[in-house]
Amino acid sequence: MKRTSWKFSKQLTLNLVGEIMKGQEDWVLDESAKTNQAFGCPPNDRSLEELLECGVILIDKPSGPSSHQLAAWARSMLGINRIGHGGTLDPFATGLLTLLCGRSTKITGELLKKPKSYVAVIRFKTPIPGEELLELVSKMQGEIYNVPPKESAVKVQVRTREVSKSQLTQSEEGGRVHLISIDCEAGTYIRTLIRDLGLLSNNECELLELHRSRSGSLNDQMACTMQQLADAVFLWKEHDDPRGLSRLLAPVEVVLDDLPKIAIKDGAVSALSHGAPLARPGIVSVPKGLSSGELVLLSSLKGEAVAIAELSVGSDTIPGMKSGQVATPRTVIMQPGAYPQTWSKE
Repeated sequence: MKRTSWKFSKQLTLNLVGEIMKGQEDWVLDESAKTNQAFGCPPNDRSLEELLECGVILIDKPSGPSSHQLAAWARSMLGINRIGHGGTLDPFATGLLTLLCGRSTKITGELLKKPKSYVAVIRFKTPIPGEELLELVSKMQGEIYNVPPKESAVKVQVRTREVSKSQLTQSEEGGRVHLISIDCEAGTYIRTLIRDLGLLSNNECELLELHRSRSGSLNDQMACTMQQLADAVFLWKEHDDPRGLSRLLAPVEVVLDDLPKIAIKDGAVSALSHGAPLARPGIVSVPKGLSSGELVLLSSLKGEAVAIAELSVGSDTIPGMKSGQVATPRTVIMQPGAYPQTWSKE
């Protein structure tokens, strides 16, 4: 399986000044805004050390170890203090597991909220006709009750989750074994869905295999194995060759690619990196049609993630403003000091 390269994937190329200005769905408030190349760094140009301080690694998790074990192994291999993961997979499950390095652990909550896609192999106790199963699987869509199984690490309580797609894709063994693809809201327990499918069919059903194929805009085609990570770390540490490891680490911005982006001026970056609110004069462009309270990514003109913020006003009112607060940072991502301070502490 060929892995997507971070450096050359058009899908992951981050917005720079010219691309921001061309957005048809944005209010462009300052067409003359420019960025000073002496400060900051475009995400795809970051050094290995910078990526280890605030980057992500997409792992193709094997069956067996827990998500926590993989994070601990990566932490030990890389020799860094902080590595977390965004979204637990059961030990028996495989597929996409996002490891967050250093400051990127701040966005764990945002990553956990992203929709997921799974492929499940299930087996019924007795064969079930294809047409009957197709009808049953189609009923597993929309808003459903989803009770965490006893094996889960969370409190068992009734809750609802949205399943946008539940589709039968393949059947074998005379109608006993089936392959189902599922697109769902974050926090959906697939084991519970399969149990409920057995109850609906009055035919005991078990989950044989589970593979996570997508989390938000990221997919398993972008992931590497733990062995590939170990090989890249060996070349880096033993042969002073960081190229392989640099290709396996991605800038934190790729995880936030699906958030609406407000482009901000260089002069606003330093204040925001200290947690100050965003004021109207600091904006270069803002997406149209956003409501007050929505989360947005405050992005420098080099495409750097500065902070995840909550809009204080609707975005369509911002062009008519001359001053005033526009958004409040909820999670500051950029390290203070990357851009010069242009505001007074007094």
